[in-house]
Amino acid sequence: MTTPQDDMTPLFLDTIRRFLEQEVAPHYEAWEAAGEMPRSLWETLGDAGLLGIDLPEALGGSGADFAIVQLALEEISRQGFGGLASAYNIHANIVMPYLLHIATEQQQQRWLPAMARGEAVGAIAMTEPGAGSDLAAMKTRARRTENGWRLDGSKIFITNGQVADLVIVCAKTDPAAGAKGVSLFLVDASLPGFSRGQPIKKIGQHASDTAELFFDGIELAEDALLGEAGAGFAYLMQELPRERLGVAAQALGAMEGALALTLDYVKERRAFGQAVGDFQNTRFTLADVRAQIDMGRAYFEQCVTRYRRGEMNATDAAVLKLQLSEMQCRAIDACLQLFGGYGYTREYPISRFYLDARIQTIYAGTSEIMREVIARSLLGRSA
Repeated sequence: MTTPQDDMTPLFLDTIRRFLEQEVAPHYEAWEAAGEMPRSLWETLGDAGLLGIDLPEALGGSGADFAIVQLALEEISRQGFGGLASAYNIHANIVMPYLLHIATEQQQQRWLPAMARGEAVGAIAMTEPGAGSDLAAMKTRARRTENGWRLDGSKIFITNGQVADLVIVCAKTDPAAGAKGVSLFLVDASLPGFSRGQPIKKIGQHASDTAELFFDGIELAEDALLGEAGAGFAYLMQELPRERLGVAAQALGAMEGALALTLDYVKERRAFGQAVGDFQNTRFTLADVRAQIDMGRAYFEQCVTRYRRGEMNATDAAVLKLQLSEMQCRAIDACLQLFGGYGYTREYPISRFYLDARIQTIYAGTSEIMREVIARSLLGRSA
């Protein structure tokens, strides 16, 4: 990945790799079994300078290019730590940019330095039990009061929900105004009325906690509003390209990691008197995976360039997210097949790559929603 600060890329990549080898790899299986990562990991990430990579130095960051955050996501995924990648993506690649781009200076000073240090963990809450991508069905409400707002409702499938100190909550402030009646709020998880359900048990990404959140008459100050009232949907659309770049970076990393595991396996595993890698079917499968990765990376790089120029739109993001997430599932499935029965055991890491990949076509907008966005752009309709 090329950036305007290529001299910084090797330094950060080396830091990321050493961090993962020393602080994550020895413990990750235990975290998977426990269904969560230790809270202390966030501060360790902060101490290593990995949580505010593209944040201005005045806010506690390193002032590097945003693409290095994508590089971090890719490397975390390449090493098979899908749960950590999703948690990191939410905190460092989604929540922090929302604050950087939309929040007031006061809001930024309150939260961003602490988030860069790992002392405060971020989450974003959009999905509800009865409403995913359908904002019209959203029931969470924020009503004006004398001193600010009163928040009521619930959200589900919230990554980092169990440990978050700050949650960006999407709520209706004017139910009659459609998309223009949605607002975003910065909700301090220590406030009365905020509660969390039991951790949601998932088929993959076990180390990443996922929770249902409840807001029971939370009293919010006026300065809890993020940006302007009624502009929430516009902010979501504005920030979606970066969110989906993060998902694509995870997909590329996971495919690279799965392919590396598979290459090692087929060179050593023997069947019918020869290495599995000597069979034509194996070679053709590996060639297809390599070709998919390279084609996907080419479009990803193109989108990085567009994003940096402020030219990446919702359709670009939908194409990228659709293709890379679907490609990831197919490629890793093909890799697992070459392991035979061993691929279906938890003893071999390829099985974790397979399970972790499945969510990629669902979160950050399902493949079906991505197709709808693309189709509407083709037909000249509003997304």
